[in-house]
Amino acid sequence: MQKRWNILPYSQQQVDVLYNQLKVSKTICKILTQRNFDSFEKSKEYFLPSVKALHDPYLMKDMNKAVARIEKAISTKEKILVFGDYDVDGTTSVASMYSFLCEIYEVEKLDYYIPHRYREGYGVSKAGIDFAYTNGFSLIVCLDCGIKSVELIEYANTLGINFIICDHHLPGEVIPKAIAILNPKQIDCNYPYKELCGCGVGFKLMTALAKYYYVPDEKLFEYLDLVACAIAADIVPMTGENRILAFMGLHKINTNPLPGIKALMELGGITKIMTITNVVFVIAPRVNAAGRMDDAKKAVQLFIEKDIEKAKAFAELLHTDNKERKEADSSITEDALQIIGEDVLLQNKKTCVVYSEHWHKGVVGIVASRLIEHYYRPTIVLTKSGDYIAGSARSVPGFNLYEAIYECRDLLMAYGGHFAAAGLTLLPQNLEAFTKRFEEVVSATIPKHLLIPEIVIDAEINFDEITENFYNIICRMEPFGPENMRPTFVAKNCIDFGYSKIVKELHLKFVVKQHNTILNGIGFNMADKFSLLQNSKPVDIVFKIDENVWNDNKTLQLMVVDIKPSEK
Repeated sequence: MQKRWNILPYSQQQVDVLYNQLKVSKTICKILTQRNFDSFEKSKEYFLPSVKALHDPYLMKDMNKAVARIEKAISTKEKILVFGDYDVDGTTSVASMYSFLCEIYEVEKLDYYIPHRYREGYGVSKAGIDFAYTNGFSLIVCLDCGIKSVELIEYANTLGINFIICDHHLPGEVIPKAIAILNPKQIDCNYPYKELCGCGVGFKLMTALAKYYYVPDEKLFEYLDLVACAIAADIVPMTGENRILAFMGLHKINTNPLPGIKALMELGGITKIMTITNVVFVIAPRVNAAGRMDDAKKAVQLFIEKDIEKAKAFAELLHTDNKERKEADSSITEDALQIIGEDVLLQNKKTCVVYSEHWHKGVVGIVASRLIEHYYRPTIVLTKSGDYIAGSARSVPGFNLYEAIYECRDLLMAYGGHFAAAGLTLLPQNLEAFTKRFEEVVSATIPKHLLIPEIVIDAEINFDEITENFYNIICRMEPFGPENMRPTFVAKNCIDFGYSKIVKELHLKFVVKQHNTILNGIGFNMADKFSLLQNSKPVDIVFKIDENVWNDNKTLQLMVVDIKPSEK
């Protein structure tokens, strides 16, 4: 698939100023200035994330109210229910908040609740409120959801149940009548950092409670590995407080992880330093699989378990769910590709909508993402759900999927989501009309360039700059994530050194030379690019820098992203 390369601009003046202050590679200085770390002090804070830079939790709107209501509940022996969503952010939020409350309150007065994905749906559920009422809970601490649950929280109020909401999703026009709402995205909330995940907002409440009850920092920080997992999995910006919390959480994971995290690492075969990438590809899928395939409550059970052997048993359950998820994901993707064939591209369609009544609805969102890798179109994957059709939609970067679905709202029973992803439900008789309307809306609004994958390149680099010291500085830029991605480079006018080859019929092993420097690299699923190297003509290579370990020997290698002939 053709890709467009976008080399980010930079200010040479800013680079020169920063270079004189830091005395490190000018290429590093380019990247730092692009990310707005354009002074010695800003760069120092970036390379040395510190707990001292975290904001006072009481700056968040309603924090005093939330602490006061929990203090009242504790002092009057009320029962408190911790409620959260079924994904990584929700389950880590519930596990950390529940465990922390167990430190300051009687365990018998506490419980937690995770809604079942298929029986109750996303967010605050009536079944959850009824559970609280039946079991005598008068306070619900709600995490990673609730900001739009206006009617359900009103229902809870009629039952004498109070809500404290800790959410990070955008508020609607009407705000629920909760005792306290902690959400930095509220218009009238002056909290300095707006991009916390749900677990991050919960952690700020825990921080405030720790101050009130004189809980030492080391006890509070025991839950930072859960916060790091939530930040990684929820794909929030890796900036500001998120980056500090993720940095501290990764340190916790790599030095003294919770038993549940340790068990998942062992099942994932992690034997070296954990990174955010490991969390995204090893921890997060197993946790999310619990809610996709079965009941996410066992993810919370895993995270709160203190006995390593019991934690391993819960981890095995998640591991099994994930294996089933992968099998379903693989078979459904294969089915979908066969149904679609080349129809999308041959007919020059701008969307991809595919339906089968037999697919597992827990993985249709993942399948939509897989299809985008093939066709790079806004994609919707649908399946039967009772008497209706339901499914998930995913967008290509830069296109507002939610607005396109909104234009089809008269054909839908329900819909929700955001810029990049959405869910929807419709009557079977409306499927054809919806598919046609969605294609019309997207075709009329999507710019052509958004249908071509973009590779964002931080800087051009010469091979002779790629040294161990340079790589070590790159590593110190971790943790990586949105708005702080691992740097991507382009090297121009490189020549095959004669030893490049195809590996396992799929991958391309690079041995390339630029000027007098020779480097090895690997390009996964790039065997079709081998001809570009065989003709001995110069090529431009886009790559990230990684370390290859073989027989205890460490060498730098290029993780190749794309390759094309050099321009004359």
